[in-house]
Amino acid sequence: MTTVVFSHGKESGPKGSKITTLSNVANDMGFDVQSIDYQDLDCPEARVQRLIDITSEDSDDVILVGSSMGGYVSLVAANQVSAKGVFLMAPALYMPNYQVQHFPYDGFVSVVHGWSDEVVPIENSLTYARQQKAQLLLLNDGHRLANSKPVISPFFRNWLDKFRY
Repeated sequence: MTTVVFSHGKESGPKGSKITTLSNVANDMGFDVQSIDYQDLDCPEARVQRLIDITSEDSDDVILVGSSMGGYVSLVAANQVSAKGVFLMAPALYMPNYQVQHFPYDGFVSVVHGWSDEVVPIENSLTYARQQKAQLLLLNDGHRLANSKPVISPFFRNWLDKFRY
């Protein structure tokens, strides 16, 4: 069984609105779902290690989904946990003081970002998507993508469909 593992952002939690919405989509499609709680960890690298530790305990295939700092965490961990795919929302890539600045994962990646993101510059996702030839959905929204869940849900469902057996 494939498990979809969610990683929340710095200011969010494991039951945030985007994660709740997308975990319902994954559940409806027959995937197992896990949402990791990082609220006790401010350091992105410590969060990466937690994700690796938790997913390596499980022998199932994993798909990683991350928002903001959770996007960074998911992408950095992707190779180490042999992720089948990575779905990123407003990922905190190429941010100052983050240890990893190069992301060699070459699996299935999709990126969603808001044109008016006030936390993570949209240029960061454009740069990553261009380098990796990743699928990119740009929306008229801010960092939290709060107004875009009705658009992101079917986009995620369509993306996830390729991983069903």
